[in-house]
Amino acid sequence: MKNKARSDASSAESSAISVCVGFPPVVEIGAQLLILGSMPGAPSLQAAEYYANPRNAFWWIAEQLWGVELSAAYDERLAGLGKAKVALWDVLGQCQREGSLDSRIVVASEEAHPLADFLAAHPSIQRVAFNGNKAMSAWKKHIVPTWPMAQPLPILIPLPSTSPAHAALSREQKLVMWRERLAI
Repeated sequence: MKNKARSDASSAESSAISVCVGFPPVVEIGAQLLILGSMPGAPSLQAAEYYANPRNAFWWIAEQLWGVELSAAYDERLAGLGKAKVALWDVLGQCQREGSLDSRIVVASEEAHPLADFLAAHPSIQRVAFNGNKAMSAWKKHIVPTWPMAQPLPILIPLPSTSPAHAALSREQKLVMWRERLAI
């Protein structure tokens, strides 16, 4: 019975609500497309790498669209995105969440990154794509109401989430939609 109690306690600890703090942006001078997620999942936060969950389709799609080698080291994959003029970041800079699912984010805890300032500092970025619905809804909730009137909005592109939790589409279907919507 002790083992069961210990296992129940460790399950409770691993599923506890925790404060999640996102990463800095990945951007090179001349980037033209910014892909925004909501908040990195638990495997990504633990590895300190965007899209670290091996079941996430992001890097597979990046290989198909931009020639970023899936098996390359993380720094090399980021460099490949930079050469393709693709930047990465997240709408949320901090939140509380249990596990990795966007649906588990405590809405009242959401704090957005300063995306208007970021895009003003990177005027070559004319298109912003959202990796999933939560990223786009967080943009609408936190960024749009505070957007500077004098600053033009970029072209906004909704994309299906590459998360394995978004199982309604296969990775091949996601790739087709990414390719079509990004006009690649």
